[in-house]
Amino acid sequence: MTHSQPVLSLTVHDIAFGGKGVARHDGKVFFVPFTIPGETVTARVVRQKKNFGEAELVAVAEESPDRVAPACPYFGSCGGCSYQHIAYPRQLAIKAAQVEQTLRRVGKLAHVPMRPIIPAPHPLGYRNRIRVHVVDGVTGFFAHDGHRLVDVEQCALAAPVVNKALRDLRHAGVGEGDYSLRAKGGGPYFEQTNPEVTRELLALVEATARRGQALLVDAYCGAGLFAKKLAAHFETVIGIEENVSAIEKAQRATAPHEHYLQGDVGAHLGEVLAAHDAARTTVLLDPPATGLDARVTDLLLANLPAEILYVSCNPGTLARDLAALSRSYDLAAVTPLDMFPQTAEIEVLAHLTLRDARSEKLSS
Repeated sequence: MTHSQPVLSLTVHDIAFGGKGVARHDGKVFFVPFTIPGETVTARVVRQKKNFGEAELVAVAEESPDRVAPACPYFGSCGGCSYQHIAYPRQLAIKAAQVEQTLRRVGKLAHVPMRPIIPAPHPLGYRNRIRVHVVDGVTGFFAHDGHRLVDVEQCALAAPVVNKALRDLRHAGVGEGDYSLRAKGGGPYFEQTNPEVTRELLALVEATARRGQALLVDAYCGAGLFAKKLAAHFETVIGIEENVSAIEKAQRATAPHEHYLQGDVGAHLGEVLAAHDAARTTVLLDPPATGLDARVTDLLLANLPAEILYVSCNPGTLARDLAALSRSYDLAAVTPLDMFPQTAEIEVLAHLTLRDARSEKLSS
């Protein structure tokens, strides 16, 4: 990078999903990290494409009243956080708006029934695990550009016990590699990283799920987080999960009406749904960031369970999947949860209910 690249004066008008500010100059969109809507900044262009450009922040000429001093000395260099320069209430407003905009733009959903975003009780020190890298004597996280490692002595997002593990690792003289540092009790499978907001999510799912249903299918169930929380409300609970270790943990302490199937969701879901009354079936989906496989979507639309609770960590793939499911389902509620404060990540619960076929006939 050379300083011959143009420096522009830009006014930021939005924040894109991923955390970069959005500005326009001579009809082209520019993305500038570490900015806030309403700010006027100078930024150096580092990359230009046909329809957009990317720039790095040089200075803030007119600050937003929501700009705050970052809590972490590595912010701006370490690639873990995007929003530490923004007051927490504004972070929440930005994330909620991004969810709604993504569902409208990507999912082509005319009506998005947004519910208030659920904040994190503690916006710092919440992570129960981190993954650090050791290369050439440097221990830490990759920078925003992904090409170099930032030496990190303490992570502002990590819980105290995790930061202690990081200090121990740094002093142990370990070899090069990747190291997962976590609070006690974790396993070799996906688990939520914010215990406090996970409790909020569990309470929300429990309050949302319809009562009087016979079957709960917990697809992508992991170690049974949702299945076990909701088990008392259903006659039968069936969890489906590909990870062997997660299924083994789920099966260790089960009620008589709990059953867990190891394998691909698309391979088991059709048989499970076909064997039960769809009108009394609730399906909970918590897929990876890539969203639902096309086969899973097809099986849901072929069997039509009465309601779907969809937990997502990626508004883009959620929007895609909701667009497909909207052929037969109404979107009843969308609730963002700030599972990952200071970062651009967002957790969302979408509640879908089966559209009444008789109402469709009357309106057609």
